[in-house]
Amino acid sequence: MLRRHFLLASALAALTASGHMAWAQDAWDQTLAEAKGQTVYWHAWGGDPKINDFIAWVGEQAMARHGVAIEHVKLASTADAVSRVLAEREAGTTSGGAVDLIWINGENFAAMKAEGLLFGPFAESLPNWPLVDVAGKPAVVTDFTLPTEGYESPWAMAQLVFEYDSARLPEPPRSLAALRDWIIAHPGRFTYPQPPDYLGTTFLKQVAYGTLADPSVMQKPLDEATYQATVAPMWDWLDAVTPALWRGGKAYPANEPALGQLLADAEVDIGLAFNPGRASAEIAAGTLADTTRTFTLEGGTIGNASFVAIPFNAAHKAGAQVVANLLLDPEVQARAQDPNVLGFQTVLNLSSLDDTARARFDALDLGIATLSPDQLGPVLLEPHASWMVRLSQDWIERYGVAQ
Repeated sequence: MLRRHFLLASALAALTASGHMAWAQDAWDQTLAEAKGQTVYWHAWGGDPKINDFIAWVGEQAMARHGVAIEHVKLASTADAVSRVLAEREAGTTSGGAVDLIWINGENFAAMKAEGLLFGPFAESLPNWPLVDVAGKPAVVTDFTLPTEGYESPWAMAQLVFEYDSARLPEPPRSLAALRDWIIAHPGRFTYPQPPDYLGTTFLKQVAYGTLADPSVMQKPLDEATYQATVAPMWDWLDAVTPALWRGGKAYPANEPALGQLLADAEVDIGLAFNPGRASAEIAAGTLADTTRTFTLEGGTIGNASFVAIPFNAAHKAGAQVVANLLLDPEVQARAQDPNVLGFQTVLNLSSLDDTARARFDALDLGIATLSPDQLGPVLLEPHASWMVRLSQDWIERYGVAQ
């Protein structure tokens, strides 16, 4: 009798699972049909030619596979797209919006989520979602301490690395204290992008991690009552090094490409990147010396995921979901990880891939300057978005210069 009940329960479970899979496939087929012929206006940072070329290639794939076009709307700041969606809502535009897809994370995601400006949840319903390494890479479902809850889909992993030319600097400083001493001893040979640029603000958070008495407080919303005392050691560190920065701290590069150019031109000896494969990609492109290498700091560096999100009033939601799913395709992910293309780290769980898909990653030469996963060291979680906003604002008041 028990065996019969067990067999009946198993059969019902199988039927339920089969029915759910059939329903999910039907729903996705409907999405594909609706998406065909749509043009997805993807608002994404346009400051890196390699990323622009990659997005153009994704557009070719979307058209060839699904009949979906991608129009890359190049942004100087993700906040510009957020502001546009907010302005549309205030104007009563609840459908047919100009923004279909946004490359987003951090405080911009937090702001849109809090304002109810996002469509979804959609990410965990994408056919390629089961390939995502949720267990091994928790940043794919947590964005600056906020659960994504399916309102954005990951497409690249990032971790802060330091770049240097080993021909000029045989042994780089590998702790925050050693970096401070090195900067002071080598005036003009180090700088970072000017906040609120994301890489410049990331550097501030990295300094905070290395100087705050209890960095774990940054995993919670900023406490105004204790903020000033908490961050005082970070400002002490920055006050000590600022006069010894490139151009005496009187000017800063605008962004990661501008900083990378300073390193390429030997105006600085140490640069920063949020892409561990950037140096190898630039070496492959002939823009960095082949003696360039990367390192991280003792104790780890900040890491996060890049996501795409769909505004609540997007005109082409089906097409946007098709693009989000395409970005999780193993072929697309492997191309993004190729240092000759981008050198981004994949969001996928490689052990979950079939032999053909896994072979694409196994065949990649990550490049001479790219650290292996064990060499990258621990990934420090992004602080709560309120910290990024406040640190950037305070930095501008203390050190900001006109660009």
